[in-house]
Amino acid sequence: MIKTKLLIVEDESIVALDIKNALVKLGHEVIACVTNADDAIACIKKNRPDIIIMDIHLNHSKDGIETAEEIQKIANIPIIYLTAYADDDTISRAVKTNPIGYLIKPFKREELKSTILLGLHKKTMTENAIADMRLTFLGFNYSYDLNGEQLFYNNIPIKLSINENLLLKILIEAKGKVISFTELEYFIWPNSPISRSTLRTLIYRTRAKLEYKIIETIPFVGCKLTPVS
Repeated sequence: MIKTKLLIVEDESIVALDIKNALVKLGHEVIACVTNADDAIACIKKNRPDIIIMDIHLNHSKDGIETAEEIQKIANIPIIYLTAYADDDTISRAVKTNPIGYLIKPFKREELKSTILLGLHKKTMTENAIADMRLTFLGFNYSYDLNGEQLFYNNIPIKLSINENLLLKILIEAKGKVISFTELEYFIWPNSPISRSTLRTLIYRTRAKLEYKIIETIPFVGCKLTPVS
């Protein structure tokens, strides 16, 4: 049986060790315990976990929510938050990162167990939905359904025009290769010559509906999707 791999991001060493021991006894694998955003990102690039257990109130330059936002720019990994107090402002910020669960400190081992099980269930359901839709992860919590030709942000549909959709689909199917401006003009407007400014406007409008870094433009050449690390 393959063990679930978890990463713990917690700057209180005693709490982190207690969580690690509990997870190991529940049959899971803890790939690391780290205390800050930089170490968390380095860890997931080296050995990507199935779930991240994240303390919201990290005493570093980035708190747990900011750390989650940084992680979601490069990987779509489910997150369970830990918090000592759940004020409305904190929860409102946390919700925007679409976590799969919360644990309020101090919590019991059974609460940890049930939250992990629920998180694994949500993860499986999401992965099945992704497989059904041919969902492509673009980074920064954006994804695109090639079958339904639909852009999503945090699983929320983002409306695109016909040409915006076509532009994004062309770039996704190019898999990181540069598509020249001339090729884009031909693919999008095959029967009607257009000015270069029309294409520039389309690219600008499409980038405005995404994180701007996702589509990279190469001056006088073309554009491409920035590969997800």
